[in-house]
Amino acid sequence: MTASIHPPPPSADPRKESLIEYPSQFPIKVMGAKVEGFVHAITQIAREFDPGFDAATVELRDSSAGNYLGVTITVTATSRQQLDDLYRALTAHPLVKVVL
Repeated sequence: MTASIHPPPPSADPRKESLIEYPSQFPIKVMGAKVEGFVHAITQIAREFDPGFDAATVELRDSSAGNYLGVTITVTATSRQQLDDLYRALTAHPLVKVVL
């Protein structure tokens, strides 16, 4: 007798394909130029993907040289697709240098 190895059946629930449990509070750090309008632009993008986004939760941190600003936003993640789209929107913004 020979044993055959079969891969597990694909999950019918896409939420099982992620290590993140949805919905959950998900922090995203955005680094960009320390210029007028940067924080507002980031919070506007966050609101597009999380209508309940609370700008009062935003955390700011200057870079050591003071040329860049780290902005941490915490969104309510509802799906992998939502987070992927949010990351794409953030990275596409001209003032954004890095999204973590």
